[in-house]
Amino acid sequence: MSMTTTDRKTLRVAFQGEPGAFSEAAAIQLLSESITTVPRATFETVFRSIEEGAANAILAPVENSLAGSVVRVFDLLLESRLAIVAETILPIEMQLIALPGASLNDIRSVASHPMALAQCERFFAAHPHWKRVPAEDTAGSVREVMTAKDTSRAAIAGRRAAEHYHGVILAESIQDNAENFTRFVLLVPGKEAPAWLTNEARKTSLAMRLAHRPGALLASLEPFAKHDVNLLKIESRPIHGHPWEYQFFIDVEAEDAANLDHALTEVRKATSELRVLGRYQAASR
Repeated sequence: MSMTTTDRKTLRVAFQGEPGAFSEAAAIQLLSESITTVPRATFETVFRSIEEGAANAILAPVENSLAGSVVRVFDLLLESRLAIVAETILPIEMQLIALPGASLNDIRSVASHPMALAQCERFFAAHPHWKRVPAEDTAGSVREVMTAKDTSRAAIAGRRAAEHYHGVILAESIQDNAENFTRFVLLVPGKEAPAWLTNEARKTSLAMRLAHRPGALLASLEPFAKHDVNLLKIESRPIHGHPWEYQFFIDVEAEDAANLDHALTEVRKATSELRVLGRYQAASR
Protein backbone atom coordinates (compact mmCIF):
# COMPACT_ATOMS: atom_id res chain seq x y z
CA MET A 1 0.00 0.00 0.00
CA SER A 2 1.46 3.39 -0.93
CA MET A 3 2.08 6.01 1.72
CA THR A 4 -0.23 8.99 1.11
CA THR A 5 0.37 12.53 2.33
CA THR A 6 -2.28 11.99 5.01
CA ASP A 7 -0.58 8.81 6.17
CA ARG A 8 2.71 10.68 6.52
CA LYS A 9 1.15 13.27 8.78
CA THR A 10 -0.10 10.57 11.14
CA LEU A 11 3.13 8.59 11.29
CA ARG A 12 4.46 7.15 14.53
CA VAL A 13 8.11 8.21 14.47
CA ALA A 14 10.66 6.75 16.89
CA PHE A 15 13.63 8.80 18.07
CA GLN A 16 16.44 8.40 20.60
CA GLY A 17 15.96 10.42 23.75
CA GLU A 18 13.20 11.66 25.99
CA PRO A 19 10.24 13.89 25.08
CA GLY A 20 11.53 17.34 24.24
CA ALA A 21 14.81 16.09 22.75
CA PHE A 22 16.40 17.71 19.70
CA SER A 23 15.56 14.57 17.71
CA GLU A 24 11.86 14.99 18.50
CA ALA A 25 12.04 18.64 17.43
CA ALA A 26 13.68 17.55 14.17
CA ALA A 27 10.95 14.97 13.49
CA ILE A 28 8.25 17.59 13.95
CA GLN A 29 10.17 20.12 11.84
CA LEU A 30 10.27 17.57 9.01
CA LEU A 31 6.80 16.04 9.30
CA SER A 32 4.61 18.50 11.28
CA GLU A 33 3.04 18.47 14.75
CA SER A 34 0.41 15.94 13.63
CA ILE A 35 2.80 12.97 13.89
CA THR A 36 3.08 10.82 17.00
CA THR A 37 6.61 10.77 18.38
CA VAL A 38 7.88 7.63 20.10
CA PRO A 39 10.78 8.18 22.52
CA ARG A 40 13.27 5.32 22.91
CA ALA A 41 16.20 5.08 25.32
CA THR A 42 18.94 3.96 22.92
CA PHE A 43 19.71 3.87 19.22
CA GLU A 44 19.44 0.08 19.37
CA THR A 45 15.86 0.25 20.64
CA VAL A 46 15.05 2.95 18.08
CA PHE A 47 16.10 0.65 15.26
CA ARG A 48 13.96 -2.18 16.67
CA SER A 49 10.86 -0.01 17.05
CA ILE A 50 9.41 -0.67 13.58
CA GLU A 51 9.70 -4.47 13.71
CA GLU A 52 8.27 -4.38 17.24
CA GLY A 53 5.23 -2.46 15.97
CA ALA A 54 5.91 0.63 18.09
CA ALA A 55 6.55 2.95 15.13
CA ASN A 56 6.17 3.28 11.36
CA ALA A 57 9.37 5.27 10.83
CA ILE A 58 12.59 6.34 12.54
CA LEU A 59 14.21 9.76 12.78
CA ALA A 60 17.94 9.47 13.53
CA PRO A 61 20.84 11.94 13.66
CA VAL A 62 23.64 11.12 11.23
CA GLU A 63 25.92 14.14 11.35
CA ASN A 64 26.67 17.22 13.44
CA SER A 65 28.47 20.19 11.93
CA LEU A 66 30.85 20.34 14.91
CA ALA A 67 31.14 16.77 16.20
CA GLY A 68 30.99 14.89 12.88
CA SER A 69 29.18 11.66 12.04
CA VAL A 70 27.07 9.64 14.48
CA VAL A 71 28.87 6.37 13.80
CA ARG A 72 26.52 4.11 15.77
CA VAL A 73 23.60 5.16 13.58
CA PHE A 74 25.52 4.24 10.42
CA ASP A 75 26.41 0.84 11.89
CA LEU A 76 22.78 0.13 12.75
CA LEU A 77 21.58 1.37 9.37
CA LEU A 78 23.85 -1.12 7.61
CA GLU A 79 22.54 -3.94 9.81
CA SER A 80 18.93 -3.00 9.01
CA ARG A 81 16.72 -3.18 5.93
CA LEU A 82 15.65 0.42 6.28
CA ALA A 83 15.97 3.14 3.66
CA ILE A 84 16.48 6.90 3.89
CA VAL A 85 13.48 8.74 2.43
CA ALA A 86 13.96 12.29 3.75
CA GLU A 87 16.34 14.49 5.69
CA THR A 88 16.17 17.63 7.76
CA ILE A 89 18.77 19.94 9.29
CA LEU A 90 18.09 21.32 12.75
CA PRO A 91 19.93 24.31 14.25
CA ILE A 92 21.19 23.23 17.68
CA GLU A 93 20.53 26.08 20.07
CA MET A 94 21.31 25.46 23.73
CA GLN A 95 19.12 27.02 26.41
CA LEU A 96 19.76 27.18 30.16
CA ILE A 97 16.56 25.86 31.75
CA ALA A 98 15.50 25.92 35.40
CA LEU A 99 12.47 25.86 37.67
CA PRO A 100 9.95 28.72 37.43
CA GLY A 101 11.02 31.37 39.92
CA ALA A 102 14.73 30.52 39.72
CA SER A 103 17.32 33.09 38.70
CA LEU A 104 20.91 32.91 37.45
CA ASN A 105 22.10 33.83 40.94
CA ASP A 106 20.39 30.72 42.35
CA ILE A 107 22.15 28.23 40.08
CA ARG A 108 24.90 26.00 41.51
CA SER A 109 24.89 23.00 39.14
CA VAL A 110 24.05 22.45 35.47
CA ALA A 111 23.22 19.06 33.94
CA SER A 112 23.14 17.94 30.32
CA HIS A 113 24.60 15.48 27.84
CA PRO A 114 28.43 15.76 27.87
CA MET A 115 28.45 17.01 24.27
CA ALA A 116 26.02 19.81 25.13
CA LEU A 117 28.09 20.81 28.14
CA ALA A 118 31.24 20.88 25.99
CA GLN A 119 29.55 23.13 23.42
CA CYS A 120 28.92 25.84 26.03
CA GLU A 121 32.46 26.47 27.30
CA ARG A 122 32.29 30.26 27.04
CA PHE A 123 29.09 30.37 29.07
CA PHE A 124 30.61 28.20 31.80
CA ALA A 125 33.74 30.38 31.82
CA ALA A 126 31.50 33.28 32.80
CA HIS A 127 30.11 31.19 35.68
CA PRO A 128 33.16 29.28 37.01
CA HIS A 129 31.50 28.32 40.30
CA TRP A 130 28.83 26.19 38.58
CA LYS A 131 29.25 22.43 38.75
CA ARG A 132 28.76 20.51 35.50
CA VAL A 133 26.72 17.32 35.82
CA PRO A 134 26.90 14.87 32.87
CA ALA A 135 23.56 13.26 31.95
CA GLU A 136 22.44 10.70 29.38
CA ASP A 137 20.09 13.03 27.56
CA THR A 138 19.53 16.78 27.20
CA ALA A 139 15.76 16.63 27.58
CA GLY A 140 16.08 14.05 30.37
CA SER A 141 18.27 16.45 32.32
CA VAL A 142 15.47 19.03 32.18
CA ARG A 143 12.94 16.48 33.41
CA GLU A 144 15.20 15.64 36.36
CA VAL A 145 15.61 19.31 37.28
CA MET A 146 11.86 19.84 37.21
CA THR A 147 11.27 16.70 39.29
CA ALA A 148 13.84 17.70 41.92
CA LYS A 149 12.14 21.10 42.41
CA ASP A 150 15.52 22.58 43.39
CA THR A 151 16.08 26.18 42.22
CA SER A 152 19.85 25.73 42.46
CA ARG A 153 19.81 23.17 39.65
CA ALA A 154 19.57 23.89 35.92
CA ALA A 155 19.90 21.97 32.68
CA ILE A 156 21.00 22.66 29.14
CA ALA A 157 18.66 21.53 26.35
CA GLY A 158 16.55 22.81 23.48
CA ARG A 159 13.56 25.13 23.65
CA ARG A 160 11.18 22.22 23.09
CA ALA A 161 12.37 20.56 26.31
CA ALA A 162 11.67 23.75 28.26
CA GLU A 163 8.16 23.89 26.85
CA HIS A 164 7.46 20.19 27.41
CA TYR A 165 8.55 20.16 31.07
CA HIS A 166 7.31 23.71 31.83
CA GLY A 167 10.76 25.01 32.65
CA VAL A 168 11.95 28.60 32.43
CA ILE A 169 14.75 29.64 30.07
CA LEU A 170 17.25 31.71 32.07
CA ALA A 171 19.71 32.20 29.20
CA GLU A 172 19.17 31.71 25.47
CA SER A 173 21.48 30.38 22.75
CA ILE A 174 24.43 29.79 25.08
CA GLN A 175 26.30 27.50 22.65
CA ASP A 176 29.82 28.61 21.68
CA ASN A 177 29.35 28.24 17.94
CA ALA A 178 26.35 29.66 16.12
CA GLU A 179 27.05 27.31 13.19
CA ASN A 180 25.90 24.23 15.10
CA PHE A 181 23.58 22.05 13.03
CA THR A 182 22.58 18.39 13.12
CA ARG A 183 21.44 16.49 10.07
CA PHE A 184 18.71 13.90 10.67
CA VAL A 185 17.37 11.26 8.29
CA LEU A 186 13.95 9.63 8.17
CA LEU A 187 14.07 5.85 7.79
CA VAL A 188 11.30 3.49 6.68
CA PRO A 189 11.29 -0.18 5.62
CA GLY A 190 12.97 -0.50 2.23
CA LYS A 191 9.83 -1.87 0.55
CA GLU A 192 7.98 1.35 1.44
CA ALA A 193 10.68 3.71 0.14
CA PRO A 194 9.34 4.00 -3.47
CA ALA A 195 6.13 5.59 -2.16
CA TRP A 196 8.22 8.51 -0.86
CA LEU A 197 10.01 9.28 -4.13
CA THR A 198 9.29 12.68 -5.66
CA ASN A 199 10.73 14.72 -8.52
CA GLU A 200 12.84 16.57 -5.95
CA ALA A 201 14.55 13.37 -4.77
CA ARG A 202 17.95 14.15 -6.27
CA LYS A 203 20.20 13.21 -3.34
CA THR A 204 21.37 9.62 -2.86
CA SER A 205 23.26 8.01 0.01
CA LEU A 206 25.42 4.97 -0.71
CA ALA A 207 27.51 2.44 1.20
CA MET A 208 30.23 0.53 -0.61
CA ARG A 209 33.10 -1.85 -0.03
CA LEU A 210 35.95 -1.75 -2.47
CA ALA A 211 37.27 -4.66 -4.47
CA HIS A 212 40.80 -5.66 -3.36
CA ARG A 213 42.82 -4.36 -6.25
CA PRO A 214 44.99 -1.30 -6.98
CA GLY A 215 43.10 1.82 -7.99
CA ALA A 216 39.75 0.51 -6.74
CA LEU A 217 38.83 3.75 -4.96
CA LEU A 218 39.62 5.86 -8.01
CA ALA A 219 37.70 3.46 -10.26
CA SER A 220 34.68 3.61 -7.94
CA LEU A 221 34.57 7.42 -7.97
CA GLU A 222 35.34 8.20 -11.61
CA PRO A 223 31.87 7.15 -12.89
CA PHE A 224 30.22 9.92 -10.87
CA ALA A 225 32.22 12.62 -12.65
CA LYS A 226 31.82 10.86 -15.99
CA HIS A 227 28.02 10.88 -15.71
CA ASP A 228 27.68 14.39 -14.23
CA VAL A 229 26.83 13.21 -10.71
CA ASN A 230 27.96 15.60 -7.97
CA LEU A 231 29.93 13.97 -5.13
CA LEU A 232 28.81 15.70 -1.91
CA LYS A 233 30.54 13.64 0.76
CA ILE A 234 32.78 10.60 1.23
CA GLU A 235 33.69 9.04 4.56
CA SER A 236 35.29 5.75 5.54
CA ARG A 237 34.54 3.52 8.52
CA PRO A 238 36.37 0.35 9.65
CA ILE A 239 34.46 -2.87 8.93
CA HIS A 240 33.84 -4.82 12.14
CA GLY A 241 35.59 -8.17 12.08
CA HIS A 242 37.74 -7.23 9.09
CA PRO A 243 40.82 -5.32 10.34
CA TRP A 244 42.17 -2.70 7.92
CA GLU A 245 39.17 -3.00 5.60
CA TYR A 246 36.82 -0.06 5.20
CA GLN A 247 33.22 0.75 4.37
CA PHE A 248 32.77 3.98 2.43
CA PHE A 249 29.70 6.15 2.91
CA ILE A 250 29.00 8.48 0.01
CA ASP A 251 26.40 11.17 -0.66
CA VAL A 252 25.84 12.24 -4.26
CA GLU A 253 23.41 14.49 -6.08
CA ALA A 254 22.13 13.98 -9.62
CA GLU A 255 19.70 16.13 -11.56
CA ASP A 256 19.01 13.20 -13.89
CA ALA A 257 18.14 9.86 -12.27
CA ALA A 258 19.22 8.04 -15.43
CA ASN A 259 22.73 9.51 -15.12
CA LEU A 260 22.93 8.21 -11.57
CA ASP A 261 21.80 4.74 -12.62
CA HIS A 262 24.45 4.65 -15.35
CA ALA A 263 27.11 5.74 -12.86
CA LEU A 264 26.06 3.12 -10.30
CA THR A 265 26.24 0.38 -12.92
CA GLU A 266 29.91 1.24 -13.43
CA VAL A 267 30.61 1.72 -9.73
CA ARG A 268 29.39 -1.81 -9.01
CA LYS A 269 32.16 -3.18 -11.22
CA ALA A 270 34.79 -1.53 -9.00
CA THR A 271 33.27 -2.56 -5.66
CA SER A 272 32.75 -5.82 -3.84
CA GLU A 273 29.48 -4.50 -2.42
CA LEU A 274 27.33 -1.46 -3.17
CA ARG A 275 24.13 -0.56 -1.36
CA VAL A 276 21.81 2.35 -2.05
CA LEU A 277 20.77 3.61 1.37
CA GLY A 278 18.15 5.96 -0.02
CA ARG A 279 17.10 8.56 -2.59
CA TYR A 280 15.48 11.68 -1.20
CA GLN A 281 15.14 15.45 -1.35
CA ALA A 282 18.11 17.35 0.05
CA ALA A 283 17.36 19.52 3.06
CA SER A 284 18.04 23.24 3.06
CA ARG A 285 19.42 24.99 6.09
